[in-house]
Amino acid sequence: MRMMRGIAALLCVWPAIVAASPYDGTYRQATDSDCAKIGEPGGALKIADGVFTGVGMSCQMTRPVNVVDMDATLYQMECGGGDGAWSARAMVMNTHEGDGIFMVWDGYVFRYARCPDPEPSGDAAPAAGD
Repeated sequence: MRMMRGIAALLCVWPAIVAASPYDGTYRQATDSDCAKIGEPGGALKIADGVFTGVGMSCQMTRPVNVVDMDATLYQMECGGGDGAWSARAMVMNTHEGDGIFMVWDGYVFRYARCPDPEPSGDAAPAAGD
């Protein structure tokens, strides 16, 4: 019985484990991109929990396939946005320096630099007893 509960618990968290990717993060579209503005013109792109968020669009990143002998993953992208819905394949790989990613769509290659981690806001609630 204990083993069945353990298996059931694992199955409940499995989608969250599967959804995380080595590419999760926020990325600049250009050197002057505002990393706080996700998916907006002049802002940044984000990959989190199997979703790529770009300017005015988002894509579910499904069916990941590791590319042999490369630090890269090929995804089926199920996208939607202002231009309707579409499906495409895209390859994502870390840069050699580890400071960003390359994203390859049919005929296009983009290099996105990783945004710095956000600074703590300082608005944290005071600790008990303060």
